[in-house]
Amino acid sequence: MAPQKNSRFVAADIISKWLENKHFPDRELAKLEKDHAFVLEVVNGVVRNQNILQWIEKQWVSKEPLPFFRALLHVGLYQLLFMDNVEHYAAISETVEAAKGQPGGIGAAKMINAVLRRAQREKEQILAELENQPAHIRLSHPEFLLSRWIKQYGENDALELAKWNNEPPSTILRIEQSAVDAAEFIDKLREQDIEPLMHPYSDREIFLVLPRGVAVKNVPGYDEGWFTVQDPATSVSVDLLAPRPGESVLDACAAPGGKTAMMAGRMKGQGELVAMDLHDDRISVLKQNKTRLKLNWVEIIKGDAKHPKQVFGDRKFDAILLDVPCLNTGVLKRRADARWRVDEERMKTITALQNAILDACSQLVNNKGRLVYSTCSLENEENEDLVARWIARNPEFRLIKMGKAFPPESGTDGAFAALLRRK
Repeated sequence: MAPQKNSRFVAADIISKWLENKHFPDRELAKLEKDHAFVLEVVNGVVRNQNILQWIEKQWVSKEPLPFFRALLHVGLYQLLFMDNVEHYAAISETVEAAKGQPGGIGAAKMINAVLRRAQREKEQILAELENQPAHIRLSHPEFLLSRWIKQYGENDALELAKWNNEPPSTILRIEQSAVDAAEFIDKLREQDIEPLMHPYSDREIFLVLPRGVAVKNVPGYDEGWFTVQDPATSVSVDLLAPRPGESVLDACAAPGGKTAMMAGRMKGQGELVAMDLHDDRISVLKQNKTRLKLNWVEIIKGDAKHPKQVFGDRKFDAILLDVPCLNTGVLKRRADARWRVDEERMKTITALQNAILDACSQLVNNKGRLVYSTCSLENEENEDLVARWIARNPEFRLIKMGKAFPPESGTDGAFAALLRRK
């Protein structure tokens, strides 16, 4: 019998591959045409709540299931425990049905059916017991990461951060004020029965929170380039860099291009603004956004930030934004899988890469020029400590100012930025 590829099957197939190789299938999710919103919510929810789902599995399942059947079990448990808008009958029957067409599926289907029916009966008891579990289980974060945050921020802030990460992310738009008046844009939204909320972080830039369920491509002004999808935390680094009209500016790790667009607005189309990235798919996104936002004067270049002189030779810049690859611990609300990829080994690898990029790109800064080093991480090793050590090794630069967004306080993604100036 051919497998029943209902939406639960599709979600479990994606999750099982993640369980086996830990490579989160962003592209696979993006290509979904049927039941996209449901599958996306289930996949992200199961990945985000791994510690909780494994805690239940260990109590109720005697023999370790194969990855696909484990994924199906988790898909069913997540629906029953955390999705109030799903009928329990459908959650159980379709999840069980998805198991039957696979090798060994009849036995697995019986196991999944028994566990899900128990979860349906004992939901309140399970959730009550969960509240008495250690923080890393009830908040579903790696114990290693939560312990780090408690040492760095104190227990209260660390737990608030973990709770923040488990809330559904909002879609936030930054109004491209060079393309449309903010009041006019808001009026256009209301004409389409879209009532936006002004994000409290708005200042020079205006950020609007979209109601849930509104597709970005259906928002008025998408094709006209009236907005970018962008969290307010992205303004921390751009505010520090403060690019001005007439300057030469490099966005060295630019994709998807939100910060590039923000800097273009500050520069009013005057000067040189170069957006660089390494990978073809990210270059493609940059070009799409450049076209949609009508930023024809922005130069897009493919290049490696570890070796920028291969692209630029002796070319120098007045200002460089260096938004380096990082552990992403400031954006765990948006990146469900990233919390499970943080460990000591990866910390060493990523900080070595960050130092290499900073070393290389700092050589492109003009005399008296400036560079902003930024991450969307909350780890000192990637932020304050790295900058302090780098400045000690590079006395021709001095630290001017640092900025940081801590999600439970700022209501934004997490971000860090440091403004460095060549003496």
